[in-house]
Amino acid sequence: MKQITVLFFANLKQKAGVSKKELEIADETHVSDLKVLLSSIFPGIQVALATTLVSINREFAFDEDLIPQNAEIGLFPPVSGGSEGQVHVSVTESEIDLNELLAQIVSGSTGAACIFAGMVRGETRRDNPHETLYLEYEAYIPMALKKMKQVAAEIQAKWPEVTGISIVQRVGKLMPTSPTVMIGCTAAHRDTGVFEAARYGIDRLKEIVPIWKKEVGPDGQTWVEGEFIPSRED
Repeated sequence: MKQITVLFFANLKQKAGVSKKELEIADETHVSDLKVLLSSIFPGIQVALATTLVSINREFAFDEDLIPQNAEIGLFPPVSGGSEGQVHVSVTESEIDLNELLAQIVSGSTGAACIFAGMVRGETRRDNPHETLYLEYEAYIPMALKKMKQVAAEIQAKWPEVTGISIVQRVGKLMPTSPTVMIGCTAAHRDTGVFEAARYGIDRLKEIVPIWKKEVGPDGQTWVEGEFIPSRED
């Protein structure tokens, strides 16, 4: 038998009623077997398991993967490596400081910086018009930091002249107009890909970094889930 730890995030935590569960499983238990076991222990998550993402020791895992001894298993909905240069990633409950972010990635050779900032939108007008009172952000922090570093490494591989990258995600309760995420890219010149790199950074973050938000409005609350399903290459 093997001992494992299962961590629940976002709507999975809400449906299971717990954030963490220690389990004993058979030696030949695969991810698909674990889902069956968990659906019997926590009937409330059975429907959600069809679209649930799984990680083993902070890497994405798949139904056919064998679960090792003492594994840390993460269960979460689709989200909404080392590298050279100046790379800073963080998850924080504190207000994001733009000046501090820039100071981390600016050097004597820097001539251009592109900053993307995501904000809490209090009023949504397109698609499904509605009002938002506040958002609650949650992250699987150890895995989020690892995947943020992966995003930075991907940026450097695509735009080698980008010399500085900073990715900061805020978690907790955030009110309208509050910055939720900032991505900064710096380089010697503006035609080196800094604009494209910052755009790539936010798009990729929303695909593979395990961060979720619960939207609270006048009519209730809901966890906002993404649609991207990672592959082994992610």
